[in-house]
Amino acid sequence: MFTGIITHLGKVDSITKSCYTFSADRSFFQKLGQGGSVAVNGVCLTVNARPKTYLFSIEVMPETVKKTTIGTLKLGDYVNLELPLSADALFEGHMVQGHVDGTGMIKKIQSEGNSHIFTIKVKSDLSYYLIDKGSIAVNGISLTIIKAGQSSFTVGVIPYTWKTTMLQYSKTGDPVNIEVDILAKYVEKFIAPHRRKLYEAQ
Repeated sequence: MFTGIITHLGKVDSITKSCYTFSADRSFFQKLGQGGSVAVNGVCLTVNARPKTYLFSIEVMPETVKKTTIGTLKLGDYVNLELPLSADALFEGHMVQGHVDGTGMIKKIQSEGNSHIFTIKVKSDLSYYLIDKGSIAVNGISLTIIKAGQSSFTVGVIPYTWKTTMLQYSKTGDPVNIEVDILAKYVEKFIAPHRRKLYEAQ
């Protein structure tokens, strides 16, 4: 499990078919183990190899390419990196599994005081789970929803998050990975049968 608190940036070093190699700084690289988990732009992946110092590789299957923005990455692109939460670590952000639910598109980026306001377009099957002041992971970043709409939502990015994540390099039209709050999905799963019974009884 992850928390959505991004502390490191990586960079796409090479792409060979389904294999992606990223560069990372020393402090992050030293904590990576072959076969271990790592979140890349919010996607939980397995470290396949560490071919050289400060480089690590992952392999992606077709489902990952279909569901996420991994397939749109290009050489030199910056990515958010996060290691799994350890049992004795301080829990911050919110529960992020790294199981991306779908993608969205950056519709607008506005400066507001010391922050940046992002409007992100999503499909209705994702917006269904969004609420004002609720949590959401955008490219693996734990953010608070300012306003949830039927086809889009807005989030605010503080200066620290702007400087330490790939959002500083993003632009209008860019795709982003979206993971909705796992608690919302569990609640939906639990109440769905009861809601159907109530509907049938009417």
